[in-house]
Amino acid sequence: MTVAPAYQVLAERIRDDIISGQLRPGERLPTEPQLCEQSGLSRSTVREALRLLSSQHLIVTMRGVNGGSFVAEPDARALGETLSGGVGLLLASGAVTSDHFLEIRRMLEVPAAGLAASRRKSHHLADLERAMFDPDLDDLERRIEAHSAFHLAIAAATGNPLLSLVVRPLYNMAGRRAVEASAPPPFWWAVDRDHRALLAAIREGDVARAMELARSHIDNARPAERVTVPL
Repeated sequence: MTVAPAYQVLAERIRDDIISGQLRPGERLPTEPQLCEQSGLSRSTVREALRLLSSQHLIVTMRGVNGGSFVAEPDARALGETLSGGVGLLLASGAVTSDHFLEIRRMLEVPAAGLAASRRKSHHLADLERAMFDPDLDDLERRIEAHSAFHLAIAAATGNPLLSLVVRPLYNMAGRRAVEASAPPPFWWAVDRDHRALLAAIREGDVARAMELARSHIDNARPAERVTVPL
């Protein structure tokens, strides 16, 4: 049985205190000397534990007289990036296939489209409209960015921040960019058509239509996923 390094054990203990709510956002952690005394570990080991927690966006460290390490305020974007790293590792290892990827998209995005149609506000519609692109005139970078922005805007329109967090890794990783960069022009014409129809359904508050369009949009992505995803 492999024994975890001491810094990792300490980081996990502090992480448990943060996740359980014993340590609240904005609360100061004990100082490095205090952590050394409490844990019996060296200062370099304590610093390594704090660096690990910082890389996981669980704490922030500030310098100066009033500095120290503090529990980070929840940040959906930063947490989403952490999740994206984990998803990327699963993709690279071959543990996740294109079918798995599309299955989870159906599970999340179809009901999300329905919720967006019933809950969207005017600023959500504005975000969706800004995520439109021209498949003939816009360059590849703009198309890829707009594709991601559109689906993240749908998640935001549900009003459920947890959904926004869970969906973000699907549109925030190198694997998706590889898929979309090698997709042929007809793929982008279909994406543009689907996005505009879905925006119209969400604008009109048509829940059933929005869910139907989201489902068919994901099914239309299957050929491109199968051809290009290195899973």
